[in-house]
Amino acid sequence: MNKKLTTSLVFASVASLIFGVTTASTAQAAPKKITLAFQGPLTGEEAQVGQDEVAGVEYAIKLFNAKYKNKYVVSLVKADDQGAPDQAAKVAPGIASNAKIIGLVGAAYSGATIASLPYYKQRNLPMVSPSATRVSITDPSAGAIGFPVFHRVVVTDKVQGPSLFKLATKGVTGPKAFIVDDQSAYGVGLVDYMKPGIPAGQSVGFDSVSDKTTDWSATISKIKTAGANVVIYTGYFPQAAPFFKQLRDSGYTGILAGGDGVLSPSFPTLAPAAVLEGVRLTAGTVPLSEISAKMEADFKKKMGKASGVYAAESIDAANVFLSCVAKGVSTRAAMLKCVKAYSGKSLAGATIKFDINGDVAGGAMNGFEVRSGVIKFTGPIK
Repeated sequence: MNKKLTTSLVFASVASLIFGVTTASTAQAAPKKITLAFQGPLTGEEAQVGQDEVAGVEYAIKLFNAKYKNKYVVSLVKADDQGAPDQAAKVAPGIASNAKIIGLVGAAYSGATIASLPYYKQRNLPMVSPSATRVSITDPSAGAIGFPVFHRVVVTDKVQGPSLFKLATKGVTGPKAFIVDDQSAYGVGLVDYMKPGIPAGQSVGFDSVSDKTTDWSATISKIKTAGANVVIYTGYFPQAAPFFKQLRDSGYTGILAGGDGVLSPSFPTLAPAAVLEGVRLTAGTVPLSEISAKMEADFKKKMGKASGVYAAESIDAANVFLSCVAKGVSTRAAMLKCVKAYSGKSLAGATIKFDINGDVAGGAMNGFEVRSGVIKFTGPIK
């Protein structure tokens, strides 16, 4: 055998091994790719809610990727369910079957969550919602339909219902409340948990009206006949604004109030300022600007806009998943186990720790009021 050729072959073999090791080392050093998803209304009438929430998730991911830039790269898949159950049932299968996605922030709305759950449970996709509040999702007596994949960082309508009535009637002499729901999973559920806490004689009527209603005259007639001085609407902001306008136009001068479905920056823009001035609202959210002016300024810088409703809770929900990623979690099974064992602090300082059904313990319900065309935070409801 030619010695020169043999020497060349040996050198080539050694070089191959060296370059192979180098390539392997480079691959090992490359940041690990992780995919999360967000589901909420990104288009349609409810789009403002989804856009506010997804911005919170994107902000949390930006901070995480900057901190772990040499170790992880987290990307986000966005699923637009328009806040509607029928649309949720269309987008959920695709998210569920995308094996790269190991955690979902959402869904934003209770009805959309319920419609999506069969697909996510089948594929074992962990969920952490920043704003779905319907009690039945996690209630064992109602089947705990979200178990084992669903979790939420917000308190439920079991807390919001009584708080909404309390805020709506605060300071009113001889309150006579008329309560209207929009026939949605959220709206009906909120009323169900409000009713048991209503003091005797303080409710004068209930009505259940489709969220497609444009002419509110029938409901307004019932309100006026009942002599109500407080009107509570448990639907969403696109319907609340025209309802309240038509009610004011009819001569009603009493209190107007709504739940977190009405709490959107877009709400005050949907009717004349005089109509919506003083509207009282509840939500289990705390504005990011109230938590930290410094963080709000950073959010504006990084996202190019101010934070919106449920931004803080969306960041909290994303951080649950991201903390697990930082521990090396990269599969759905490991993520679900990690989420269930999670214990940490929310941006507002509350403890986030899920019970066996996916709920967090404690949590305050807060009040808001429309003042001069802007929704203002008024603090915890006591």
